[in-house]
Amino acid sequence: MTAAPLPVPEFTRLGSEIVDRIETVIDGKRDAVQVALMVVLAQGHLLIEDVPGVGKTMLARALARTIDCSVSRIQFTPDLLPSDITGVSVYNQATQEFEFKPGPVFANIVIGDEINRASPKTQSALLESMAERQVTVDGHTYELDNPFTVVATQNPIEMEGTYALPEAQRDRFMARISMGYPDAKAEAAMLRAREDHSPLDDVAPVVDTAGFLRMVDTVRGVFVSPAVEQYMVAIAQATRSDSDLRLGASPRATLQLMAAAKARAALEGREFVLPDDVNALARPVLSHRVVVAARANGALTQAGADEVIGRIVDSVPVPLGAVENR
Repeated sequence: MTAAPLPVPEFTRLGSEIVDRIETVIDGKRDAVQVALMVVLAQGHLLIEDVPGVGKTMLARALARTIDCSVSRIQFTPDLLPSDITGVSVYNQATQEFEFKPGPVFANIVIGDEINRASPKTQSALLESMAERQVTVDGHTYELDNPFTVVATQNPIEMEGTYALPEAQRDRFMARISMGYPDAKAEAAMLRAREDHSPLDDVAPVVDTAGFLRMVDTVRGVFVSPAVEQYMVAIAQATRSDSDLRLGASPRATLQLMAAAKARAALEGREFVLPDDVNALARPVLSHRVVVAARANGALTQAGADEVIGRIVDSVPVPLGAVENR
């Protein structure tokens, strides 16, 4: 028997508690923490991009700690093989049969550290698992655990020893966020808090796997009016015809924008999505999926993509009725 979704007030309380606990580890980055939680609750995959040392992996680990489920970590390196991620078939002499040894991708939350330091062949090993939630090895298909989320970190492509993620793989990530440097107050607090031990050790789970799945079901039940659906489609369509973009948002991007907006609405204590939810998530959900034309801002830059998406969102009118609830 499937457990019922959590009531929205209980969902909102648990979501707030998760954010508060992560903030004991990540100082002054509440917006990034909230988007990360929204992605996990919407059953998407998260890409955290920034320079080394700003807390990308710490955010991923703190998020995983707040949910009592299986967690694995993969350190991506140039010599990492696809089988190191998915698993391998090993011959058992006792049974004279091949046995499948699952790789680290068989976990509820998979932390992929510095994903763009591995070769494109190894990066592509994650494609099937992220898109289909399954792994195929030696002709056999193995289902992944439920829930399943990849939280990957990457350094900017200008850093030495990095490979750019292909468009097909970037499109698998529901959202991309950046950490940025902490302000002076937050950095000073970090020095004091981590002088004796890591605050990550004090992070306790807020929900177990069953409770988390009930939260996921709550997100799925959030109402999206036809007017808000029309608004999201209009934004996606605008990215495909904008002269500053060489590649616009895919239909998958529209679906994931809606899923993320549902999670935001539930965390805000609502059972319905507003245009404000769409506006708040358009940049993290869409900007890493589009490709800026070379003549826009003079280069193919992520900052340029954020600017173009922001301009498009501001230019698309909100349909009549989109601000009304059920």
